[in-house]
Amino acid sequence: MKLTSLSLITLFSLGVVFAKDQINSKEKKVLVDLFESTNGTKWSTPWDLNSSVDTWKGVIIEDNHVVAINLFRNNLEGTLPSSLGRLRHLQHLNLAFNSITGVLPKEIVELENLQVLRLEMNRIKGNIPQEIGQLKKLQVFSMFNNFLNGQIPEGFGELTDLKELNLSSNNLKGAIPKSLGNLTKLVALGLFENSLDGAIPAELGNLGKLKELVLANNQLGGEIPMEFAQLSNLKILQLQNNRFESYTGIRAMDTKQFLVFDTDDKSLKPRFNQIQLQRTRMADTKFEDDNDNE
Repeated sequence: MKLTSLSLITLFSLGVVFAKDQINSKEKKVLVDLFESTNGTKWSTPWDLNSSVDTWKGVIIEDNHVVAINLFRNNLEGTLPSSLGRLRHLQHLNLAFNSITGVLPKEIVELENLQVLRLEMNRIKGNIPQEIGQLKKLQVFSMFNNFLNGQIPEGFGELTDLKELNLSSNNLKGAIPKSLGNLTKLVALGLFENSLDGAIPAELGNLGKLKELVLANNQLGGEIPMEFAQLSNLKILQLQNNRFESYTGIRAMDTKQFLVFDTDDKSLKPRFNQIQLQRTRMADTKFEDDNDNE
């Protein structure tokens, strides 16, 4: 009887180990798709496809599902597979600082549990999916320094948990959507160095938690909204190199609140804190696109 009990305990223990190593077969296929479509054999740290998935760099598994992929600065080249949308349990996706090309797959909006999407410093082009508002749990959307074009989707205004939105250094055009004023949890908004035009929406004055607002190097015009006076937590404001006709809205603010402050109005003295300035100007240098024919 003791031998039987010992055997059961041993088998149970092995079962726990096996369960840890298991992963939904469909999700494993998605990971293999990602590996193959981004030249995985030449990654800085490639996956060994013959070993257990839980040993693969940057992959986190919980309850037999992929919940996180972090391949930051890992020499990914190629395109993102549309099958990424099948990772329905994925919460964090960080593929920043690589050389990913192609477009952002429209299937990305099917990642219903996604909280963090970081794809900055790649070579991704095309439009942001209009259905981006389906990612209700998203808190971070960062795609600065890519080649995105088209307009900023109104759907971003549906992402009411969003804390960081950075689309700086792309080729985006059109107006800043008024719907961004719905993002009352937003702490940082970066739209630096695009071709955005029109007036700044007064609705941005609703962003009471906003600490960073970087709109420099666009074609924005009109007046600075008086509602900016409501942004009492704002520490970084960069508006230079635009076409504003009036800065009255800024004069209603206490510019002493800023660590970084810059406009084209010479009567408003700029302020620069070097540590913060380095952070906000990460997107200053754009890649030259040598993949136009892809």
